[in-house]
Amino acid sequence: MFLDTVLEVVRIKQEIREVDSEYALFPIAGPNEAHMVSHRLIGDEDREVFLVMCLNTQNRITAIHRCHVGSLNASLISPREVFKSAILNNSSSIIVSHNHPANSKQPSTEDLEVTKRLQECGRVLDIEVLDHIIVTPDGKFTSLREEGYM
Repeated sequence: MFLDTVLEVVRIKQEIREVDSEYALFPIAGPNEAHMVSHRLIGDEDREVFLVMCLNTQNRITAIHRCHVGSLNASLISPREVFKSAILNNSSSIIVSHNHPANSKQPSTEDLEVTKRLQECGRVLDIEVLDHIIVTPDGKFTSLREEGYM
C-alpha cells in the first residue's frame, strides 16, 4: 500500500517535469499570460481537460499539472487532486484552467461552483486561487476573476 502512494507522487513529479523545461519560472502577470499557457497546452483538446498552474510567491510557474481529463462537455474536479500538485511543489498560489471544446467561453454553473469550492479549500490550505481561465479552440478565453465571479 505504501509503495503505491510513493509511485503516485513520483508519477506526478514526472508529469510536471515534462512541462517544466518550457515554462519553468514563466511569469504570470495576468489572465493573458495564463490564457497563453493554457491555450497552448489544452486549447485544442477534444475533451475537457483541467489544468493547474502552480505559482511561487512571485507568480512564476513552478509546475503545471493536467489534473483531470473529462468528457466532451464535463470534467469532475476534486479539490484533493487540484491541490495535491500545489502542495507537493510548495506553491503559494495556483491558477486553474480548463477548455471548452464546443468553443463557448461562457462559464457553466458547474464551472462557477467548482471555482467557489476551490477558493474555499485554498483558504484553508493557505494556497490562493488567483484565477480560473476557460479557453476555447478558437483562441478566445474567459477569466472568471476579470468577469467578477471571484
